[in-house]
Amino acid sequence: MNRNLIFAGLFSVVVLVAAASSDVGEDPLIRQVVGGVRLGAEEHFLEFKRRFGKAYATGEEHDYRFTVFKANLRRARRHQSLDPSAVHGVTQFSDLTPTEFRNKVLGLRGVRLPSDAEKAPILPTDNLPSDFDWRDNGAVTAVKNQGSCGSCWSFSATGALEGAHFLATGELVSLSEQQLVDCDHECDPDEAGSCDSGCNGGLMNSAFEYILKSGGVMREEDYPYSGTDRGTCKFDKAKIAASVSNFSVVSLDEDQIAANLVKNGPLAVAINAVFMQTYMHGVSCPYICSKRLNHGVLLVGYGSGSYAPIRMKEKPYWIIKNSWGENWGENGYYKICRGRNICGVDSMVSTVAAVHTTTH
Repeated sequence: MNRNLIFAGLFSVVVLVAAASSDVGEDPLIRQVVGGVRLGAEEHFLEFKRRFGKAYATGEEHDYRFTVFKANLRRARRHQSLDPSAVHGVTQFSDLTPTEFRNKVLGLRGVRLPSDAEKAPILPTDNLPSDFDWRDNGAVTAVKNQGSCGSCWSFSATGALEGAHFLATGELVSLSEQQLVDCDHECDPDEAGSCDSGCNGGLMNSAFEYILKSGGVMREEDYPYSGTDRGTCKFDKAKIAASVSNFSVVSLDEDQIAANLVKNGPLAVAINAVFMQTYMHGVSCPYICSKRLNHGVLLVGYGSGSYAPIRMKEKPYWIIKNSWGENWGENGYYKICRGRNICGVDSMVSTVAAVHTTTH
C-alpha cells in the first residue's frame, strides 16, 4: 500500500479519536502525539518532512518549524472539533504559521465585487440534475500547483476559461497562469490601490478584464508556470489559445449557482480558506467559519452523500478544484457543504464565456 495513504490514514485515526474524546482537560491529540511522548511528535514531523520533501537550512530553523508543526497539530484538533464531517490533520502547510499561510499561499486582493459588474441572467432551476461533475464531462484540466506564490486568483480564472473554452470549441486546453502573473496588472475600480499583482495577489474578475483587453491567454506549454514574479511579460499575441467573450457575476442563490455551473461550465469562486490549511478529506462543514474571502478556487460540481461520522445524513456539497497539487485534500479537491454559504463560498462567483474559435 502507498506509504502516503498509510500516513494519512494513521493520522486521520488519531485526529478522529481526539475529536470523539470527551476529555476537556489536556488535548487528547497532543497527549498522544506530543505530551509525555515527545518522540511521537518527532516521528510525525519526520514523516511530514519525508512525505513533502521538507528541508531546513539551519538547526534553528528546523527547531522553529517543529514548534510550528506542533502548534498546527493543536489547530488541526480545534478544526476537527468545529468540522467533524471532514478529517483534519497534517498537510504540506503544517510547518507554516497562519500568517505565513495567508501571505505565502492565499492571494485575493480587492475582494469586493465591482459596482459595475455584469449580473448573470436568472436561469431556470426546475430540472437541475441531483448531482453533477464537470470532471466527468471533459471540462476540467489536471490539478495544478501554485507553489509558494499567492497566485490562486490566476488558477481560478484560467480554470473557468479552460472550461468555457471546452464548451465553446470541444477542446480542453491547459492555459497559462504565468501570463496572468507576469502581465496582468488590472485594478479594482472600487478599491484604490487594489491591482492584480502576481504572487502578491489578485482577483478573478480583474483577470477576466485583462484577458478581454489583451485578447486572450496562451497555452501552459507556451508560457509555463514558474511560481515567481519574473517582472517581464512574455505574452505573444500570435500564440493565443483561448479568449473571453464576456463574464458576469452569479447571484448568491445556490440554485442559480448550480444552474450556471451546469449550463456555463466551471465557475471562478472565492472562499475563506482557514479550514483548508489542515483539511485532509471528507466534506468540510464547519460550525463557524469567517466569510472574509482570501482564496480563489474553481467550482466544478456538486453532489450529496452520507458524510458525517457522528450523524449519518445525506447532505449536499460543492466540489472545489484547488491549486495546491494532488497531494493536498482529496487528490487536489475540496468538498464543502452546500446550503449556508459556508466560508463565504457563495459570495463571489463568476461565470465566463469563451470566444467560439479553435485553438492555435
